[in-house]
Amino acid sequence: MIKNQPTKSSPRTDLQRADFEHRAIWMALLLEEAQKKGLDTSFAHEAIRRCGVFHGMNKYPREGGLTAFAPAFANEDVVNTFEMEILESSDEKLSIDFHYCPLVAAWQKLGLPEEALPELCDIAMDGDRGIISTFPDREFHLGKTIAKGDDVCEIRISKKD
Repeated sequence: MIKNQPTKSSPRTDLQRADFEHRAIWMALLLEEAQKKGLDTSFAHEAIRRCGVFHGMNKYPREGGLTAFAPAFANEDVVNTFEMEILESSDEKLSIDFHYCPLVAAWQKLGLPEEALPELCDIAMDGDRGIISTFPDREFHLGKTIAKGDDVCEIRISKKD
């Protein structure tokens, strides 16, 4: 059973969460319609990854390593929206646990079966994979996820050896 309840709220955070939920609903409904037409989800993985690549090239600092990247990736609004806990932030590693996911909340509100959520989550995470792929000296690892029923989502970004 997926547990995904926010513990903190503010008007700004609630607006941010609503924005993420809106995009998650769009994504889920587009995928549902594509599957009705016989398409598999590979197109969605690629499209979301391309979106991440675009943001990686245009939104995040290209210089300064993970130390410069971390505050742009985990800015105050995003930290509050996902109830992020930054476990480590150095030039070698950025380790973040997410304690709430508005995307999962949206998919639950849509009434999607829990077994569908890990795939939707994996597609959404291709955005972050795309971002990190634009930095040849970094690698991305997704550990536990709320969509799979874990208590957190584990995002780990590290400097390649």
